[in-house]
Amino acid sequence: MRRFAPLGLRTRLIAAFLLVAAICAGTTAALTYQQARNAILKQSQDTAVSTLRDLVDSQITQLPMPQAELQRVVGELGKRGQPHPWTVYGEYGKLRATSNQGGATTSPLVSEQLRRQVNTNPHGAFQRVKDRVGAPYLAVGMPAVFKHNGDREATGAVFYAVVPLETEQTTVDAMVDAAKQGAVPGLAIAIVPALLAARSVLRPVRDMRKAAQRLGRGRLDTRIEVRGADELAGLARTFNETARALEQSVSELREAEVRARRFAADVSHELRTPLAGMLAVTEVLDEGAEDLDPDTAKALRLVSAETGKLAVLVEDLMEISRFDARAAELNLDDVDVAEAVTKTLERRHWTDGRVRTALPPGVRARLDPRRFDVVLANLVGNALRHGEAPVLVSVRTGPGAGAGAGAGADAERLLIEVADSGPGIAPEVLPHIFDRFFKADAARTRSTGSGLGLAITLENVRLHGGTLRAANGPAGGALFVLDLPLEAQA
Repeated sequence: MRRFAPLGLRTRLIAAFLLVAAICAGTTAALTYQQARNAILKQSQDTAVSTLRDLVDSQITQLPMPQAELQRVVGELGKRGQPHPWTVYGEYGKLRATSNQGGATTSPLVSEQLRRQVNTNPHGAFQRVKDRVGAPYLAVGMPAVFKHNGDREATGAVFYAVVPLETEQTTVDAMVDAAKQGAVPGLAIAIVPALLAARSVLRPVRDMRKAAQRLGRGRLDTRIEVRGADELAGLARTFNETARALEQSVSELREAEVRARRFAADVSHELRTPLAGMLAVTEVLDEGAEDLDPDTAKALRLVSAETGKLAVLVEDLMEISRFDARAAELNLDDVDVAEAVTKTLERRHWTDGRVRTALPPGVRARLDPRRFDVVLANLVGNALRHGEAPVLVSVRTGPGAGAGAGAGADAERLLIEVADSGPGIAPEVLPHIFDRFFKADAARTRSTGSGLGLAITLENVRLHGGTLRAANGPAGGALFVLDLPLEAQA
């Protein structure tokens, strides 16, 4: 089933305005037409009824009334029709007469209902009727009476006048035509106030939409000019208050973040010097640990291991602080990727079969060798710690997603995949896999790493203008896909 696009607010406002205008115009026209029609017809029927009553009352007739007398009275009445010429029919017992010479002495427009009303009402009765072709007529029935002691006594003679109403119908039709002809221009004119009304409503809505867009782009100082005191003005005030509160909250959060990063950087810097001394001491003590008693040697090795972990944490904090301060730099060189991957694995002693490689020869890229070593070491080390061996490192070139607006999707890029054979990454963990200090297992309070390895890895990849994606492999296990340009930009 085809679905139509929703109409815009401007279109709906104009349509609603025109609908209200059309309903009001139609209702007014209908009521005016009804009142005018009733007034026109009432005037005609009142004139006809009163004229026929006066004429019948003024006739002097003899009773009982012979046919000739009935014909004479009908002829006299037929000559004095008001407001239009009419045809008069007379009935007296079984006698019938008409003012229309040669015509029928009775009319189908004189209904039995009208006859019953006349017989029960000495003041006469009337009906609006139509002939076979739909032409309107007024049928008036008036009994001939004589007054006795102030009462109207029926004589038995009844006269019916059939009055055509073509003139009145023409006037009514003209009114309908005028209403129809005036409706279209009236609605066309109504478009002007509809547009003005829509503009007055949509202007603050447009301003609010633009303000919301600026707010979404980080312009937290965005405010809306408040006009008037209506609901839209109240909405603008609420928006301004919300934006002001949001600006204050974000400002406080940014200041807190800056203080926290400065604190981490300062603490890391201050710890480097004493840690260097501690590492030197623990190295000397480690060399003589075999000459100590077992408990002392165990404690010494524990202090040495924890000091090493602390040194790694401090170095990682220093590194992430440089990224936050935008002080990290690239020292690019033309690198043989297969050779660089092999050296990284050899330095960490991962050449014992736990890590397998698929390294095509001849793949070269512009990289920072030190940062590339950190990236690959963190990915493989993470796979060995949290996944299962064997870990596969594969290198290839091809079109990638690109990182920047200027990077074409079809450009040749360096693609490196690191896949382990473990259970994979839980779906709830995937969105946070590169967050700082994030731990998939909340109960795990200690780990061999600093919790910053993947965050530092991602920052190094971004510094090269690349992307890093985490997912689960089709056959299970975690999969990290590194996408780097072959010609990185410093």
